Amino acid sequence: MAAPNDVGRIVVLNGPPRSGKSSIAAAIQRSFDGVWMNLGVDGFMRMTPERFQPGIGLRPGGERPDLEPLIVRLYRALYESVAAHSRLGVDVVVDVAHHDSYSVPRGILPVCARTLHGLPALFVGVRCPVDVAMQRRRDTWGGVGYQKDGSVPDPVTRWHEAVHTPATYDLDVDTSQLSPDECAERIARRLQDGPPTAFEQLAVGGCG
Repeated sequence: MAAPNDVGRIVVLNGPPRSGKSSIAAAIQRSFDGVWMNLGVDGFMRMTPERFQPGIGLRPGGERPDLEPLIVRLYRALYESVAAHSRLGVDVVVDVAHHDSYSVPRGILPVCARTLHGLPALFVGVRCPVDVAMQRRRDTWGGVGYQKDGSVPDPVTRWHEAVHTPATYDLDVDTSQLSPDECAERIARRLQDGPPTAFEQLAVGGCG
């Protein structure tokens, strides 16, 4: 393994869809020193064969138990790639939407946390009120994903309930209150404040 000063920094952004993770990742790539590679869920899903979609973007609810064993392996592959980049001295930002609301608990997050053992990995909770996320969906997709009576669709509710369980983070940001650049600034400050600990705590839980 490379010496501590040679490893790349890792920032993992975790939040529901439309919470603003991709915009924060772009702000990090734009403003941080170093080469920051984005190895997030969107890119990983684009590499996934269509018949196995939505891959690691599988939403909460246990709707595709046939895909779940593959999801476990794909998440492990993603985090192994993140770790490999870091050990080669490349900085990595990862935007994901972790949850464990599958047909049975899969313990994916603790396994991923153990994959990053010994590496400087900061875990950031990206929060956004449901009504703000819904408006962003409207702005992006028009009426897609909306109920005619104006209520929040079940999949959206499940995402917002499941993605921050457990809420073990080194830093939380609220994108309804902060711009992507402001979130990136807070992340930069946290990186300077000392070693992150969230993944160490998460590594002792779950199965796998």
